[in-house]
Amino acid sequence: MPAPVISVENLSKRYLVGHRAERTLDDRHPNFRDMLERSVRNIARKAADVVRGRQVVQGDAVEEFWALKDVSFEVQEGEVLGIIGRNGAGKSTLLKILSRITEPTAGRVTLRGRVASLLEVGTGFHPELSGRENVYLNGAILGMSRAEIRRKFDEIVAFADIEKFLDTPVKRYSSGMYVRLAFAVAAHLEPEILVVDEVLAVGDAEFQKKCLGKMNEAAHGGRTVLFVSHNTQALRSLSTHGLLLREGQVALDAPVANVLEAYIETEAQIKTTSWSNDEGLGDDDARLRSVSIYSDQGTAIFSSHSISIELIVDVLRARPGLCIGFDLLANDGTVIFRAYDTDDLEQVTRIREPGIYRLACKIPPGFLHGRRYSVAPRISIHNVKWIVHCDPLISADVVLDHGKTPYWASLNAKSRPGLIAPLLKWEAINEQSVAIDRAV
Repeated sequence: MPAPVISVENLSKRYLVGHRAERTLDDRHPNFRDMLERSVRNIARKAADVVRGRQVVQGDAVEEFWALKDVSFEVQEGEVLGIIGRNGAGKSTLLKILSRITEPTAGRVTLRGRVASLLEVGTGFHPELSGRENVYLNGAILGMSRAEIRRKFDEIVAFADIEKFLDTPVKRYSSGMYVRLAFAVAAHLEPEILVVDEVLAVGDAEFQKKCLGKMNEAAHGGRTVLFVSHNTQALRSLSTHGLLLREGQVALDAPVANVLEAYIETEAQIKTTSWSNDEGLGDDDARLRSVSIYSDQGTAIFSSHSISIELIVDVLRARPGLCIGFDLLANDGTVIFRAYDTDDLEQVTRIREPGIYRLACKIPPGFLHGRRYSVAPRISIHNVKWIVHCDPLISADVVLDHGKTPYWASLNAKSRPGLIAPLLKWEAINEQSVAIDRAV
């Protein structure tokens, strides 16, 4: 068996995190002497860190945090490795080490081939330079020769779809234009190893489709791809193998279907998640305050009753094209459907004024199967950017009980195939009787 293109052995990464000491009632109004003593202690500790060559950390107390701990795996040539895990699991840290942006604390990484990475939107771009100039600059940073960039320039620009703004400084680009150009340069490097983080969430649906097609093309061309995403459908269709990270460690290294199922199944049933006023997912346009799944009939969720998905969103600025919705996922990570508040035609033309909105969507009774479902919130400005595009945040078990006929029961409803179990209306017409009636 040939040597793996990527070999990771006992990889660990430690960070030092500073904390402010908790204040007692007497500390709320410290005098000058207390403040001076605290400052002197902090300066002395930082000076000692500098002398010993250690990381200098702000705060009264320092705590060790292991972003990665004893991570080991191998990737063969032409393999597409999908990496998944909740926020803070260590996915981005792993990719930064593989891209030689961050040094590991312990362990070893062996890479056999040229690496191109797209970890952050516009990495290596200069805001004052035009798109044309940044193609050459970013290409050179990624290791492309000037002749290679010139040969592929038209293809890069066409892929990014920014011909009209090619000579405009990129500081005036939208986030979507930024990521299109950044990915176009990285994708046309034709490296042996392509490393892609969840930056594709910034692009619109059509661009994401182009990106996935490009990575699929790279994989079928014998190149190796490492792909971090919260898009379980993309991971399933693109990846040949999966890696599940949990709290900085490898929880499962297996075929991608097994990894996605374990990712959904092992998450505890959490029916609601919320944040305080000054927190929440989002940006300056909108922030998610909470997301919940519940039934009007009590704590248990039965398929025979309507099931509600509720999002509380703080709209901070009136923006046309604001879409608020969610993905409903099965226990293997398959997206059952995506729903937006703008699916209603009357809602498309309206612009939400700033305020806190409670949006609820009802799934009708007699629709879902008996299994665990997860909800991943989705908030975006249509064809401009994602505001919230994250892992599933809540999950709940649905008890199948809407099949009342004896035939349904005799067929063992719980094993009825399919991701959903809808009760559909049937119409039966006796064509022979119709023909007789017509003849008469």
